[in-house]
Amino acid sequence: MDLIAVGLLAAFDFSKLGATALSWLWVAIGLGLVIFFHELGHFAVAKWCGVFVERFSIGFGPILWSFKKGDTEYALSAIPFGGYVKMLGQDDIDPSQLSSEEIAEDPRSYSAKPVWQRMAIISAGVIMNILTGLVFFAIAFKSGVQTRPARLGPIVVGKPAWKAGLQTGDLLTRINGRECSDFGDIMRGVALTSNDVEIEGVYRNGETFKKTLTPDKSDTRRMIGVAPPWDVQLPALRPEDGQGTIAGTPAAEVGGFRPKDRIVEVGGKPVKNFAQLQTLLTERRDEELEFVVERESSGKPERVAIKVAPNRFRRLGLSMDIEKISAVEAGSPADQAQFKPGDKIARVDGKEVGKEIDPVELPDYFQSKHGQMVAIEYTREVEGTKKTLAAELMPRNRSGWNDHFENTGSPLSVPSIGVAYHITSRVLKVVSGSPADGKITADETITAIELFSPPGAKAEGLHASSGPIKFEATEKQPHIWAQAFWLMQMAPTLHVRLTVASNDKMRTVELEPTRNVDSPLFFPRRGLVVEDESMIQKAGSFGEAFGMAIDHASSTGTEIYLTLRSLVRRDLSFKELHGPIGIAKVAHQFASQGLSPLMLFLGFLSVNLAVLNFLPIPVLDGGHMVFLCWEAVTRKRPSERILIGATYGGMAFVLGLMVLVIYLDLFVHTSKGPVGVIPWF
Repeated sequence: MDLIAVGLLAAFDFSKLGATALSWLWVAIGLGLVIFFHELGHFAVAKWCGVFVERFSIGFGPILWSFKKGDTEYALSAIPFGGYVKMLGQDDIDPSQLSSEEIAEDPRSYSAKPVWQRMAIISAGVIMNILTGLVFFAIAFKSGVQTRPARLGPIVVGKPAWKAGLQTGDLLTRINGRECSDFGDIMRGVALTSNDVEIEGVYRNGETFKKTLTPDKSDTRRMIGVAPPWDVQLPALRPEDGQGTIAGTPAAEVGGFRPKDRIVEVGGKPVKNFAQLQTLLTERRDEELEFVVERESSGKPERVAIKVAPNRFRRLGLSMDIEKISAVEAGSPADQAQFKPGDKIARVDGKEVGKEIDPVELPDYFQSKHGQMVAIEYTREVEGTKKTLAAELMPRNRSGWNDHFENTGSPLSVPSIGVAYHITSRVLKVVSGSPADGKITADETITAIELFSPPGAKAEGLHASSGPIKFEATEKQPHIWAQAFWLMQMAPTLHVRLTVASNDKMRTVELEPTRNVDSPLFFPRRGLVVEDESMIQKAGSFGEAFGMAIDHASSTGTEIYLTLRSLVRRDLSFKELHGPIGIAKVAHQFASQGLSPLMLFLGFLSVNLAVLNFLPIPVLDGGHMVFLCWEAVTRKRPSERILIGATYGGMAFVLGLMVLVIYLDLFVHTSKGPVGVIPWF
């Protein structure tokens, strides 16, 4: 029995039917080829050794279609999760055939052949998959493989990369001594290690660095909190997606942008990468800026200038209480002033935080004071006693609101001093004349926040919200305000529904966030959607392509081994596994992108199949090889009782694993990503 590798990885549009059907056809052909070549390896060597092959089947279970040629029946079976070659004297369903003396007397039986021939037959499928994997990889690299560079995109607030002072645009070159050639190397290098991670790289200013990070283990896999890098080009879109802008933002309101526009200049300064774009928009967030984009017009490059207004924060008029500091960036002004997680900022330059200055204003306030000394009063628990302490520090010229927020409620960061803190759900102040004025009062508590499209509103433009986004404060995750406030800016057409608790009574309040024209606070993003940054790895010759294929196959095999090790050590959650449904979905995504991505995926699947089928599990090739090694050493075969028990035990394990991964495919890997992952700026 050979199984296809377990993956270690609403409207119907008739216009897409042909393309979708063709993609699924390529998926079926590709997955079928992976299984076919594996079984072909067993079949060819078995025939070469003179073994009688009763059936060659793609798939398991009831036979849908078959024909007979010579002595062998060739079949297509109902369950397309693998295949098998049924030989005389070797049947996983009836393992007693391996020890049957009567069958062994037939010179054409598998059990009659010497150990070395049986080893060759068993290992042939794996060898064939390695060879075909190399061919798939070589075709992909000869055509050109699109991948993402090992550059950092937005950094997740409070995670290890943020604490280490890494920023958007920094480039990682090595992880634990292994070279990073693309962003996937970063994710795998972190997820598949069991200890601290040693990273080397180049800051975006050109300086080199070497750091040791302790990965975060709070999710299903270890991570350091970095997102893929972004580019400065607008994506290629369909007409119904709009022009690559977010509805309700200044970029959408001014119009003029087109799909595939590339931003080359902002405010009179050239832009070559996303880090430069981010810096320019952040430093001049309160100005109207002229964007110069380059586009193709009648086959020739054309430059177009578009003026975009600044983007004021959308606010409700609620000032909440600040929570304790949750993270401090190493080497930052706050770190140098000996701030620690657990400290709580009480006053800044004599202003009480929460009543005289809103906690969401602190990132801009500290940045506006860069190069000057700022006085901070804060409290700290010392042996059960709360003490009030004072410090002075000099902020850096770094603005906030450029970091990445997670689903689970990240804290808000103040990059200019290097601290991150949550914001509580307790209201300290309601601004007069604001949307919340007269509907919510001080000392009330917000227990749930829902962002929703108002009745009658039409979803328009790229990534327009199709459903409500809800945050509910729980005992495990009580901090929801900072992320909800961030999403008010990221989804600017949505209204807000608050669940308010007061004197053990609950009520619901609906508000429409407004932009206060007198407010000095500006969101650094203007509403332009950008592509992920990518690069092409392409071989100049087939010889070079096979060299790249060998390197990639070796790396893939190592990563599969590390994945299995991480699963056993519980450094990686079993929830990261995917089954046949997940594999088919991923294959369809690759097939939709073209030949090269599909070939790369099929190469990965082939190597995956080779490694997993050679694990020492009875009913898989590796299990058979263990029995053959035993026979080669002891000069006698395992008893029928051991063969039957081991085979049925292995079969139960494999079927149980298959049920698990199908369950994960159907009920776990179905959630949609949050609005926050949309690459817009």
